[in-house]
Amino acid sequence: MARSAHPRPGKKPAKSYHHGDLRRALLDEALRTIQADGVAHVTMRTLGESLGVSRSALYRHFADKQSLLATVGKEGFRMLRQALGDAWEQNGRGRSGFAAMARAYVHFAVEHPSHYRVMFGGFVESAAKDDDFIGEAKAAFQVLVDALVGQQNPTASAGTIRCCWPALSGRSSMAPRCW
Repeated sequence: MARSAHPRPGKKPAKSYHHGDLRRALLDEALRTIQADGVAHVTMRTLGESLGVSRSALYRHFADKQSLLATVGKEGFRMLRQALGDAWEQNGRGRSGFAAMARAYVHFAVEHPSHYRVMFGGFVESAAKDDDFIGEAKAAFQVLVDALVGQQNPTASAGTIRCCWPALSGRSSMAPRCW
């Protein structure tokens, strides 16, 4: 039987996707969807349709939406940890370094709002059971703890940072493009 040269009517044309890095393409499409429409609008089906790939191809990379969101969150925590560490190292590891870390935190939230929403918005229901997610979150938090300890004295506790982290999160959520 010959195939028709005409596309099926009513079928939305998919974005051009040609067997490259589907995992990365899924993450990028999820980030675009979160930015445009919010986390609730991310579904495996719509991501597949947007990329023009079958649902079975999607599930080779992510078991479900929670797995995809957890990966977005882990990626975000790695990026945040790097940004905080770079700010600390490049600005003198003192008060100016700590202030630069605060700016880097807010800058991260503004420049990567989709990651930020997933990281701190309570969207990853499985996060409490995901050791990698927890590890990435703790590692980002630890950069702040280490900077504070280095700035004050060796007896400074993580409790002090627990006061700083919510303040930074609050400031970040008030940033114009963050939400």
